Amino acid sequence: MKKTLRRVALGLSLILVSGALAAQVIGKAEDQIRWRQSAYNTMAWSMGRIKANLEGSFSKEQVVQAANTIQAIANSGMGALYQPGTDKGSGHHETSVKSEFFKEQDKVKELAMAYNREANEMAKVAATGDAAAAKIQFGKLGESCKACHDKFRKEEKK
Repeated sequence: MKKTLRRVALGLSLILVSGALAAQVIGKAEDQIRWRQSAYNTMAWSMGRIKANLEGSFSKEQVVQAANTIQAIANSGMGALYQPGTDKGSGHHETSVKSEFFKEQDKVKELAMAYNREANEMAKVAATGDAAAAKIQFGKLGESCKACHDKFRKEEKK
């Protein structure tokens, strides 16, 4: 019986410690919102760089850099920044994530996996230097962004 109680106590201690460590690493809601807003701003800037290259004079190097940035952020584990309670509050500005995001986790996972797939493919296509293929893949990447925005992002206030 003592062995069982010790194991239960040890298990509870580990859970409490891991929860405390996770809170330190992930931060409070405002930090999570600010960090994910920063990541999305960086991805938006990178999307803009790709678009400018596809519409203007194509630079493989710039497209590769931007695609690699998007790929890295897409695969960074940003899902950890969507803890319960982060559907309200501010980071750099008021969050635009809808509450439904936290209720429809299967759909979130589906959309996130699709985005990661397209981001990974964008990096591969960019590395080839084929502007026509990059344009097609950029469209697919943009569609995967839009799918999540349409479902889980509040309309921006103007």
